[in-house]
Amino acid sequence: MKNRLIRAIAGVFVLLSVILAVKFNINWLWFTVFVALNLIQSAITKWCLMEVILEKIFKVKD
Repeated sequence: MKNRLIRAIAGVFVLLSVILAVKFNINWLWFTVFVALNLIQSAITKWCLMEVILEKIFKVKD
């Protein structure tokens, strides 16, 4: 459940930043870069900040 939420949130963030870049300012693509780097870091270190946030806010566990 938690992994699905994290993937959905990452997808929403990427789509949102692309829409904002097209509509307002190209610099919003830096947010897409930030999300991508966090996904890569999570794959390498097996630690994800969004996972920590979800656990604290929603008490979501595996």
